[in-house]
Amino acid sequence: MKTISTAIALALGFSVVMAHAADAIPRQQVDQALHDRLPAEIRQAGKMISVNNGSFPPYEIVEGPNAMTGASADLAEALGQLLGIKIEHTTVSGLSGVLAGIKSGRYQLAIGPIGDYPDRQEKNDFIDFVQEFVVFAVQKGNPAQINGLEDTCGKRIAVMAAGSAEQVIRKQSAVCTAAGKPAVIVQSFTDQPSSILAVRSKRSDAFFSSQAPLIYFVDQAHGQLELTGKGKKNGFGDIFQGSVVPKDSALGKVVLDGYKALFANGTYAAIMKKWKLDGNMITQPGIDLAKGTAK
Repeated sequence: MKTISTAIALALGFSVVMAHAADAIPRQQVDQALHDRLPAEIRQAGKMISVNNGSFPPYEIVEGPNAMTGASADLAEALGQLLGIKIEHTTVSGLSGVLAGIKSGRYQLAIGPIGDYPDRQEKNDFIDFVQEFVVFAVQKGNPAQINGLEDTCGKRIAVMAAGSAEQVIRKQSAVCTAAGKPAVIVQSFTDQPSSILAVRSKRSDAFFSSQAPLIYFVDQAHGQLELTGKGKKNGFGDIFQGSVVPKDSALGKVVLDGYKALFANGTYAAIMKKWKLDGNMITQPGIDLAKGTAK
């Protein structure tokens, strides 16, 4: 399945630009000490490649093969300025492709944010910069009456392929069948807009995913959608999300210190507020903050 482009997003009725020129993020001064700590190949190239697996608004809004806007694009721009390099973007299909590409060294970074879980920490490091919650986007009026994970038996639930929500919903399906109830009909998609379109077109009863992008999509759906399951664990513990780098790499420590600088100078807060992500902010970034896995 191809990445949903800006043109398609507009055709679906989504507003790709949420912020105004007045919300521009101040340019960063190069921190020479951080630049000098970058791996030699990145310093010599003057750039590194950040990989994504398609649009994940309002963090990542893919506008072309190497073009992206959104909160994460702003963060990458600020980080690149601070490190004195350019951070370029590229898109692959599926989260598994992102993580495999980071592990193999094909890409240096996935700006994300991507869900941090202990099983993923075995092969990659996460520089966490947001906290997230997992809820349901449903049709207005919630005709399928999905108010939490326990209500999904026999329902058509859209999820991101290979993501943590897919793992949780498949476990719930097993719980349903063990109790003599119909299995969950799991519908896996490679990007957020396709999943939301499935709900809007009534091919799915709900989209089970991160709250931040779902708030964005519900806001852009002009009254066709609403959120349910808010305030519940929905199969998860505390969820941290962040950028992904190779395991135990020198780059990870540089990115962490870069993020600390952007937190300290107010740039992180400015970016998060610009994209209406105030509720997902954390006080300090950290490496592999997740201590528990999905239940």
